[in-house]
Amino acid sequence: MEPTASGQALAVERGPLAIGIDVGGTNLRAGVVDSDGRVADSISVVTPREARALEDALVSAIEALAGRHQVASVGLAVAGFISREQDRVRFAPHLPWRDARVAELLQPRVGLPVFLEHDANSAAWGELYFGPAAMGENVAVIAIGTGIGAALLVGGEMYRGSNGVAPELGHLPLVPGGRLCPCGKRGCFERYCSGTALAATADEMLVAHPERATILAVGSELDGSAVARAAAGGDPIALAAIADFAHWLGVGLSIVADVFDPDLIVVAGGVAASAPLFLEDARRSYAGMVTGAGHRRLARIRCSELGPNAALIGAAEMARRKWALAELPAGTAAPDQLSDR
Repeated sequence: MEPTASGQALAVERGPLAIGIDVGGTNLRAGVVDSDGRVADSISVVTPREARALEDALVSAIEALAGRHQVASVGLAVAGFISREQDRVRFAPHLPWRDARVAELLQPRVGLPVFLEHDANSAAWGELYFGPAAMGENVAVIAIGTGIGAALLVGGEMYRGSNGVAPELGHLPLVPGGRLCPCGKRGCFERYCSGTALAATADEMLVAHPERATILAVGSELDGSAVARAAAGGDPIALAAIADFAHWLGVGLSIVADVFDPDLIVVAGGVAASAPLFLEDARRSYAGMVTGAGHRRLARIRCSELGPNAALIGAAEMARRKWALAELPAGTAAPDQLSDR
């Protein structure tokens, strides 16, 4: 039971199933999640590039899962700027929505309450409820997939900033005049440390070192997963790309530590599945770059225990708890774990 601000207990540990959907720039992954954070069923499709087609794909996924399971609510984890009120997607670099009331559009079509959250915030909720974030006081969650999403938990509360878009760490400029980012800037963190970046780095290395033996091919449809698989097999170009990725991850995390000083950093997202290839090197890069190295306590850097399902699971749990709150009598306060700064 969770205590509310009024001292009452809110029974949300056991409740109905919820659907969580991780709406990423590459794939849309939907799952039915129980109150222990277990994924009972899932669907994955390629993310459509047009708004109406994306909404249709979401409706199809929800209807398919709701047709097989009795669910009470839906949570969307969206890779984009979510309004502080969590009622619209203001901007998403890798998605077609612009100032779109997505939950309001979907709810009448699926006949279920739909709740909206940033993808990295969703991952943070998942890590807080079911993963290592519960072990930290001030926690930064870095979700690495097509791009980079980030979330900050301060004393168990989500920090959203004045406009609800904090912290956009993926668009910190690391390399002046560097690679062009979909956000319109150059040299962003996520252009050097993401699944997309890993493939771009490997492509650049293939062109620069045509003499090196490799199973990767110039001009092929490389993605981060292919590079990671090649690296796991000992491919020299792929290993060099992974080393570059680890370096930039450490640099980015050192900036996060300089600004926010978390005691715990959780690396989540699809790329986290390949953490054994890069996490130790990233820790070393971080430790060497952080201001005051050798004279401060370093943040613990842990990999997500939920793997690539962190945002999906967190979105489902967020939706389940918000649904439970909506069912309470008027005047009952929200649980601390759903509070924001």
